[in-house]
Amino acid sequence: MAGVQDGAGDAAAHDAVAESAGTVPELAPGEEAAAERLFGDRLDLARRYVGHLATSGLERGLIGPREVPRLWSRHVLNCAVIESEFPAGAWVADVGSGAGLPGLCLAIARPDLSLTLIEPLERRVIWLEEVIEDLGLTNVRVLRGRAEQVADEVSVDFVTARAVSALSTLVPLTLPLLGGEGSLVAIKGRSAAEEVEKAAKVIRKHKGHSVEVHTVGDGLLEEPTTVVRIAVGSA
Repeated sequence: MAGVQDGAGDAAAHDAVAESAGTVPELAPGEEAAAERLFGDRLDLARRYVGHLATSGLERGLIGPREVPRLWSRHVLNCAVIESEFPAGAWVADVGSGAGLPGLCLAIARPDLSLTLIEPLERRVIWLEEVIEDLGLTNVRVLRGRAEQVADEVSVDFVTARAVSALSTLVPLTLPLLGGEGSLVAIKGRSAAEEVEKAAKVIRKHKGHSVEVHTVGDGLLEEPTTVVRIAVGSA
């Protein structure tokens, strides 16, 4: 019986992928204004990126089929809006980049930034490199490995991450990449303040300070993005 149930579940998942594959979501009227504001004359690149997410990204398991209809609102715009957190010409590392969220969104929205996407899984690294080549992005590179494994190779002004882990685990992984000075800009959910409270000792241990929880995209996105910002050094 278990085998029959498992087979049915696999078949349903396969059908969902097949149904969603090739369907590239369009921007809703309210989303289009936000996308134009965030991506400007590079909006066509953002559309192509969403096309990759909805096709090969889905087929290779980087995103789930249920996420396809909300790629713009829940993922791409949600990530791109944090571009306002970074000054011109900043060096930024995206830890656990996965499908390029938020790293590729930032690379498209802000060609002045220099992005390093840190991702341990080979299949994701291959996909990221394919997308970067197709989009012709010259301000981003992919580094395969876990954050703790590449700490000696990376020294940036800012580190960002989305849906990687709770702050108590994320802080030790990300703050060492700042080379003693810079900021972590982590995309978090509604429990951000609670995570900060639980991670207080870990943040102090790694010399983090000036902890802020705030939203970005107010008045631009239907649901603004919550960000936790933690500084080290004099940043």
